[in-house]
Amino acid sequence: MAKGWTKSDWRAKPRVQMPDYPDMAALHAVEATLAKMPPLVFAGEARRLRADLAKVAKGEAFLLQGGDCAESFAEFSADNIRDTFKVMLQMAIVLTWGAKVPVVKVGRMAGQFAKPRSAPTEMIGGVEYPSYRGDIINGFEATMDARLPDPNRMLQAYTQAAASLNLLRAFSTGGYADIHRVQSWISGFTDEDEAAKYRKVAEQIAEAMDFMRAAGVTSETAHELGTVDFYTSHEALLLEYEEALCRIDSTSGLPVAGSGHMIWIGDRTRQPDGAHVEFCRGVQNPIGLKCGPSTTAEDLKVLMAKLNPANEAGRLTLIARFGAGKVGDHLPRLIQTVQAEGANVVWTCDPMHGNTIKSASGFKTRPFDSVLREVREFFAIHKAEGTIPGGVHFEMTGKDVTECTGGVRAVSDEDLSSRYHTACDPRLNASQSLELAFLVAEELRDRRALQKAANQ
Repeated sequence: MAKGWTKSDWRAKPRVQMPDYPDMAALHAVEATLAKMPPLVFAGEARRLRADLAKVAKGEAFLLQGGDCAESFAEFSADNIRDTFKVMLQMAIVLTWGAKVPVVKVGRMAGQFAKPRSAPTEMIGGVEYPSYRGDIINGFEATMDARLPDPNRMLQAYTQAAASLNLLRAFSTGGYADIHRVQSWISGFTDEDEAAKYRKVAEQIAEAMDFMRAAGVTSETAHELGTVDFYTSHEALLLEYEEALCRIDSTSGLPVAGSGHMIWIGDRTRQPDGAHVEFCRGVQNPIGLKCGPSTTAEDLKVLMAKLNPANEAGRLTLIARFGAGKVGDHLPRLIQTVQAEGANVVWTCDPMHGNTIKSASGFKTRPFDSVLREVREFFAIHKAEGTIPGGVHFEMTGKDVTECTGGVRAVSDEDLSSRYHTACDPRLNASQSLELAFLVAEELRDRRALQKAANQ
């Protein structure tokens, strides 16, 4: 525990990207209610994730983090949770084939309700409204009443997160995640004409499954083949919610964020003396830190010292987000800073946020080719620096949306309007997500082959 730290210390620090609630009495009542509720996740689970991420830092595992840009109250359903979980399982098996190491699966789920915004207000139909900041804070509807921050939304977010976690735990351990079932889903994807170029990989995975069956290794004989560890994560943006769910671990006596297994600090809220860094430095969960083009070497030194003063492996994940064509301008200096400090970190790539554009049809979108290019640049720079590219971080959904252009099904600008459902940023759909996993797996396989050759 950070010396002298308490979970409310952030309140004395400068705060950004957080709402000003008009009814303070209502806010205090909600905070008091949440403080009595059970935590959504448990300290032992957070410790297990830290141990898994320590393996990622050493190249002994690979991190897959993905899910919604911002979870919605209106779109909440068991089917949506199942479909995103299903695609992440498929992606994980394909990535395991490429990396030949376990894949740590972390969903942007059961807590990703708040979003930072570039401006406090926005124009809609010629009227200026407060910006929509995520369902945990205000409503998406373009009315003044809906856009007013309402603390009671935290209670609905908590209830939805609890239900989501309950279902995810059931899926993870109840047979739905059986590796043979997931392999059949992958084969179904590559049976489609558009995805035929990935069929060879799918066939190799199927052959491995057939060999295991022939050797008597099934989910009945090997428990690990029928279950998975699945963790949750979100940006710790709304600190009243985070503080209310912070608990003391009865085993260690240390504070743990009970809102999710992993929490991260955004590129807009990473001020070293700010409220978000102050809160996150004191909890024992794995912490993510978004690193954008404005992150300086000195910023990173200070933040690493604050967030991981004991330099523990698995504690801090640096999430690089620069934009295709710009990775080489920024990532090398940050890698070199980490190396010079001797810091234990996980490096992961967020290729979504730096590649957002406005399409000719007026929709905010992300081109699939730009997303892939940034991932490839991320791998190439780590290869040049002799460091470990530990994972990928995608905004994605299991639904068949049309929000990002490109991919094997060639979503075009004209297609965006047909199934554009996001309330914030565009997400990869199920097909694009799985295709990206195949392409990242190729990068991992090539890297592994080079390492093997170098060791011979």
